Amino acid sequence: MAESAACPAFQLGRPRYDQTSFLGRLRHFIDIIDPSTLFVSEQKLKECIKVLDDYKHGTLPPGVSADQLWEAQKIKQAIIHPDTGEKIFMPFRMSGYVPFGTPIVIGLLLPNQTVMSTIIWQWLNQSHNACVNYANRNATKPTPASKFLQGYVGAVTSAVSIAVGLNVLIQKASKLSPSTRMIIQRFVPFPAVASANICNVALMRHNELSEGIDVLDNNGTVVGSSKIAARHAIMETAFTRVVLPMPIFVLPPIIMSYLERLRFLQRNRRLLLPIHSVVCLVTFGLSLPVAISLFPQMSQIEVSRLEPEIAMATDCRVLTYNKGL
Repeated sequence: MAESAACPAFQLGRPRYDQTSFLGRLRHFIDIIDPSTLFVSEQKLKECIKVLDDYKHGTLPPGVSADQLWEAQKIKQAIIHPDTGEKIFMPFRMSGYVPFGTPIVIGLLLPNQTVMSTIIWQWLNQSHNACVNYANRNATKPTPASKFLQGYVGAVTSAVSIAVGLNVLIQKASKLSPSTRMIIQRFVPFPAVASANICNVALMRHNELSEGIDVLDNNGTVVGSSKIAARHAIMETAFTRVVLPMPIFVLPPIIMSYLERLRFLQRNRRLLLPIHSVVCLVTFGLSLPVAISLFPQMSQIEVSRLEPEIAMATDCRVLTYNKGL
């Protein structure tokens, strides 16, 4: 019983952990964003895919444990897009989001930003976000390159405009003391990034609203294409993109404002940047799995809430769709 609880029976294409609970989704996404999968070799990936194919066709060699099958599926899900079946470029995988995104977060939270540095860091951040959103989108319908560019330009424009606008307002606030102004300025990235993230997701995936996304029955068969499911998928993703930067851009400024007053760090100012970097890395690493665990990646929706033609095409009461990440 203990072994069964530790390693449940393998189910191809299904998560190892219960997706109806937040804790189960958290454990699932910790697997998905595991940075160690970035170092999986091409040979190892092929072996994992072959093991899963053998299991699917009933030709699995003896001696392969359930734990090995779960590990193979974890590696495949971390690297291969579920809709296209193609490898996701390493920096744009969810497992690469923290390692490749942390230097940008550090840059966004640096004190005493100039207008030019604000523009550069916001541009880099939204460029990375746009690529991650596109690489992890629901790809059951083709997305024109023009939609990608439209989302990218919209996100960068909104992020830069809000960040620069807030910085200018703070600089003109003559009633604020220099120290208060600097503290407030550190929180500017959050509203800029949160609003831009909504814009980024909405514009990058706008094509899904007009084309719809595939909804699947209990057997994984496509029942139809739903614009309503697409709207739910985009709203859920946008919400996670607002929750994600909240601790990342709020906690480090609070923590650093306290640490900078310590006598030790006042005498050793060169340690501020390394400590700031560690604080950002830890906060980012903890925030990402929590944010994306708010909703299951393969979400479910009642047929009664979908289009009439989809309801008429199935006897199922609930259908599944890929929310995307």
